[in-house]
Amino acid sequence: MELTHFNQSGHAHMVDVSQKEDTVRLAVAEGRVKMLLETMQLVKKGLIGKGDVLGVAQVAGIMGAKNTWQLIPMCHPLLLTGINIEFDLDEAESCINITATVKTTGKTGVEMEALTAVSVAALTIYDMCKAVDKGMIIEYIRLNEKSGGKSGTYRRNK
Repeated sequence: MELTHFNQSGHAHMVDVSQKEDTVRLAVAEGRVKMLLETMQLVKKGLIGKGDVLGVAQVAGIMGAKNTWQLIPMCHPLLLTGINIEFDLDEAESCINITATVKTTGKTGVEMEALTAVSVAALTIYDMCKAVDKGMIIEYIRLNEKSGGKSGTYRRNK
């Protein structure tokens, strides 16, 4: 396996993808915010003082995916064709699970965009709930699936 973000002199550079074929690209990432059960109940009932936690986190995750190229130095700016952020409130684990699905048709994949979407959504949940629960934990951010491009399909074994 070859790392491609280094030039012949060993310095970092953004990979030239101009010769690659356009293909349909998809990536699915997930993560979670573990919190007190009381905090999750406040989120569920819409009683967090800053407003609709999941609504704001959904928009923040979408914005995060769209702006990944501005945050991660070697990422290409991409025309994303679809971004979906979903939340699952898991009372048994006292956490909010976040799943981001990102799509494009292009020369490079959208794994970083999906991971950034989950990260920004999780950070937004933390920001909106920190007044009542500073002990929340953001954890398990990972790529679950990617398809398209020369390397083909990847699916995490759960």
